[in-house]
Amino acid sequence: MRSALLAAVGHDLRRPFASATAAVSGLRATDVALSADDRAELLATADESLESLSALITNLLDVSRLQAGALAVRRGPVDVAVVVLPALDELELGPEQVDLDLGPQLSMVLADAGLLQRAIVNVVANGIRFAPAGTRVRISASEFAGQVEIRVTDHGPGIPAGRRADVFVPFQRLGDTDNLTGLGLGLAIAKGFVEGRGGTLDADDTPGGGVTMVIALTAIPDGPAGEEPK
Repeated sequence: MRSALLAAVGHDLRRPFASATAAVSGLRATDVALSADDRAELLATADESLESLSALITNLLDVSRLQAGALAVRRGPVDVAVVVLPALDELELGPEQVDLDLGPQLSMVLADAGLLQRAIVNVVANGIRFAPAGTRVRISASEFAGQVEIRVTDHGPGIPAGRRADVFVPFQRLGDTDNLTGLGLGLAIAKGFVEGRGGTLDADDTPGGGVTMVIALTAIPDGPAGEEPK
């Protein structure tokens, strides 16, 4: 863990920091006349780089809290749609990238709404990253035997059966050949968020090729609002 963390700080964190620094330096330069378009491009580069840096630091802090057992969780009844739709908004995804089918009359689930939304963001972002051009990631939800399952399906390269558990290990980046897609923490954090209070997150094959990430959560039966199952 220590060597992986040092490698992450040495490479993945320096890259967006360097990009932001270069953009700000360009904006401050007095020996070059910048057009409005040039300034807008440099500002966009700085903004994107700082946002990436913030996300990387947040992921590092999250995985540290998970491993230390120090993550605060507030569990209660959660409507799946109420966390899935904002997750898609956060990722700026629409019908061109995502096929959404949440199913009718799903029960509420027992979860921490904020952590579940962040887990869904990470899982969907992973699916989008590996989905071939021109294909959509499918997000569906269904209920069976006291559980609600949220499935995130892509048609990418898939994961060998013997390596599926590895994708949930921090700093693993299976399938990333450019080394430019983050620290390899997204799925590890998602699994920790989901499983920290009784849910599960597993990787299955997608028929025809690809991966289906399955989040399974306890369904709350009809009863007084806010009452947790015993």
